Amino acid sequence: MSAQLIIDVIDFTRNAGVYRGKIAVAALERLQDRLSGNEGELDYVVAGSADADGKLFLHISIDGGICLRCQRCLAGMVRVLAIRTDLLVIRSEGELSCFDENALPDSILAGSGVDVLMLIEDEIILDMPVSPRHPEGKCSIDELYGHNGTVTADNPFSVLKKLQKLH
Repeated sequence: MSAQLIIDVIDFTRNAGVYRGKIAVAALERLQDRLSGNEGELDYVVAGSADADGKLFLHISIDGGICLRCQRCLAGMVRVLAIRTDLLVIRSEGELSCFDENALPDSILAGSGVDVLMLIEDEIILDMPVSPRHPEGKCSIDELYGHNGTVTADNPFSVLKKLQKLH
């Protein structure tokens, strides 16, 4: 990442800090090998808050679009991001023991050197599909094979399909 925006999580959330801005998709270094293009910008808002019980929260919102590669046809496709994440601020690892292992909320360990832009990139990575694909019926593979998976007549493998039916 080209620029850094470092915060002290406890200070930031106690003071209801807010950072908003834009980040270039090209600046998201850890995503580059999963993208088919790195044009454009993403809007983000990172805000801190405290509830009536004194629990601290970090709220992250990311909006925009990234260009992924469809794993069926290998063509580019736009994935619209509308990420909303609320992270409970945990002051120490010992505080984690207060939570049931199966009911652990999304959380972040408090620290004085948290890079906000890296946190945004982490949330985008967590939101990405393992195998991005066009919606059903929108992929160029669907045009080649048809919606039901049958080979169309102009496909070079259609002859093989006919031979398969003979045996």
